[in-house]
Amino acid sequence: MEIKKIKVAMIMGKMHGNGVEAVVLNYFKCIDKSKFKIDFIVDEDSTAIPKEDIEKMGGTVHVVAPYQNLIKYDSDLRRIFKKNNYDIVHSNVNTLSVFPLRIAKQCGVPVRIAHNHSTAAPNEIKKTIVKSVLKLFSTRYATHFMAPTRYAGKWLFGNEVEKNNFMVLRNAIDVERFKFSKSKREEIRNDLNIKQDEFLLGSVGRFVWQKNPMFTAKVFLEFLKINKKAKLLFIGNGPLKKDVVEFSKKNNIFGRIIFLKNTKSIEDYYQVMDALIFPTHYEGFGNVGLEAQCNGMKVFASENVPEEVNLTDLFERLDLEEEPRLWAQKIADCDYQTLKREKYADKIGKSMYNLDNSSKELEVFYENALGIASKKSSSLVLP
Repeated sequence: MEIKKIKVAMIMGKMHGNGVEAVVLNYFKCIDKSKFKIDFIVDEDSTAIPKEDIEKMGGTVHVVAPYQNLIKYDSDLRRIFKKNNYDIVHSNVNTLSVFPLRIAKQCGVPVRIAHNHSTAAPNEIKKTIVKSVLKLFSTRYATHFMAPTRYAGKWLFGNEVEKNNFMVLRNAIDVERFKFSKSKREEIRNDLNIKQDEFLLGSVGRFVWQKNPMFTAKVFLEFLKINKKAKLLFIGNGPLKKDVVEFSKKNNIFGRIIFLKNTKSIEDYYQVMDALIFPTHYEGFGNVGLEAQCNGMKVFASENVPEEVNLTDLFERLDLEEEPRLWAQKIADCDYQTLKREKYADKIGKSMYNLDNSSKELEVFYENALGIASKKSSSLVLP
């Protein structure tokens, strides 16, 4: 007799190939497909929907109107929820989860998970105002709550983090995928025209204020005064890219910078880097810092990256108030020649951030949440 699968709808919002999507897809790859059927609900103005990959692994992609068109968005969700009769709706759109979870409740979905992956910063005035308003409704329609750290959970859900319906779901990774490979390093360095003795500083993230790409460019400008043979690899895209390009041309360093758009094979490009710079203004977690450590790479991060990412002696937090010159000097002062990069994958593998272990925790959470919810389903009150 075939076991009835638990049906889960993953609300993804706009998919642009960012870190949150990587986290969700990592868990999707590892979750037991004999027990769970996972669908992905994605805004139609997404630029990087991995439809083929999802379908190969047994998932389904449903495209809906962007949330800015709220009437059509609600209508699309209502149609999909009613047609597929989900057991769980797991929303990954931070403060915006109020919108899909409201419809999920109206459609009688018993388990409704609000998953926060981010926080905020005062300099993003418009964004922060919107987030502050939506925070007021963050617990209204959800039955359960998740975040990558307790801080990120507390930021959005307040005292819900003290209850047993909250889970810290770690942004775990596939350790083998990010393990250092000397042969791969040599191969891809040749492809990128980077000499084996050239120092390569790496930056992974969108060209937006949060990720602070201009600061990275300024640090690199200072670093070149110390190491004239260095290069910088930017991986990502976004509205501030043109400003960084302009800055690099004005300061005659454009020829030392490689710009790559988002890639599905990010692990290949970690191999060629010598250090990762991560001067973010805020993070819910900061997966690139974890992935880089797994690859055995030095990580120079701002103090805005949560302490939970600090898993090895490779990780160093610096103050954004410090001048770029001081960041550059810190990067230059490290001993890269004696670093045994191969050993760090084993260290991460033994940590709580090994995906094999964390995916089982998610399965148990789903099953327990559904067991609790089923007892309450008869008393659901729709708004």
